Amino acid sequence: MLEEKHTPRSLLIATGLAWLFDAMDVGMLSFVIAALKNEWNLSEIQLGWIGSVSSIGMALGAVVFGILADRLGRKDVLIMTLLIFSIGTGLSALTTGYLIFIILRFFVGAGLGGELPVASTLVSENVPVEKRGRTVVLLESFWAGGWLVAAIISYFVIPTWGWRIALLLSASTAFYALYLRYGLRESQSYVKKNVLINRPRIMDSLRELWTPKYAKATLMLWVVWFMVVFSYYGMFLWLPSVLVLKGHTMIHSFGYTLIMTLAQLPGYFVAAWLVERLGRKWVLSLFLLGTAVSALGFGSASSVASLLLFGILLSFFNLGAWGTLYAYSPEQYPLEIRGTGTGIAAGIGRIGGILGPLMVGTLISKEISFTTIFGIFCASIVVAVIAIIIWGHETMGTVLDD
Repeated sequence: MLEEKHTPRSLLIATGLAWLFDAMDVGMLSFVIAALKNEWNLSEIQLGWIGSVSSIGMALGAVVFGILADRLGRKDVLIMTLLIFSIGTGLSALTTGYLIFIILRFFVGAGLGGELPVASTLVSENVPVEKRGRTVVLLESFWAGGWLVAAIISYFVIPTWGWRIALLLSASTAFYALYLRYGLRESQSYVKKNVLINRPRIMDSLRELWTPKYAKATLMLWVVWFMVVFSYYGMFLWLPSVLVLKGHTMIHSFGYTLIMTLAQLPGYFVAAWLVERLGRKWVLSLFLLGTAVSALGFGSASSVASLLLFGILLSFFNLGAWGTLYAYSPEQYPLEIRGTGTGIAAGIGRIGGILGPLMVGTLISKEISFTTIFGIFCASIVVAVIAIIIWGHETMGTVLDD
């Protein structure tokens, strides 16, 4: 059991599988959206709202569960979020109408939004400093595994058995939460500092984020999270649908997306290798710049070859940047406000995740070109890079807690 032997590898696998299940749901949603368009005769704006409602839930979940993680502990909150997401996904598979579906997607999003920053905080606090950045980036690599599983299930299951069966498969991850309840232990830094006894008051934690010592880090994280999530959900939730709108069949678009998804794993691995050599700040900036260029190329692509090339590069750079951002964020704050600071930054990012899919649906309905749409995402990512360069500081080798 993990309680008896809590090595960095066992912790990585335990939390990574939870991360994989979350990614499987998010990835599957992009394929479900493409299927629902035909089954429920939905407009592009209605499709955009499915992704945006999920992001509203993720925004609230990241803030609420991030604060709770500083008051109740990382482990229990992690399990709580996994259960909420799994049960919500199972119920959404049973819906027959659009309204109930998006209401349930709100609760699924809340669980997803809370799980991700809490898991990265838990791992950051239990891994030696020399392995911390690499381990958190590798934790993020499970996200690519989840997208890959989602693409495989969607490709083989949805066309034959329908989207409901795919979502029920995703909901079965609730059983894993029961395993975590007995197999995962609390952050040792959290326990040793007796935060469970001396819980910081919520308002004190919020004020601390904006004291002179942490204000630049907070501002930087809020800008970066907003721009990265805005572009990610705007691009990737619409990816299969964009391919269909570019003239490809649904089956072909699912297959192309599967190929693009495979590029996420090497993106994570390269970022994990570089993050302990070049540092978090410059690896994050480099991968975001690669994302910006790839987004511009994908929006302008017309042939299958160019779509696949820029789609692969987009997956490689964007997900490598995500991994680095999750490693970088918890390192900005001390233990007492780490969950709060990371959770609120992720919550601010989810506001971008609300606006991104909505913007794409609105612009497509107005017949705005994909070159313009992806150009907007390119510009937003450049803004994030500028914020990192101006306000970010390097945290490689920093000891988080004594």
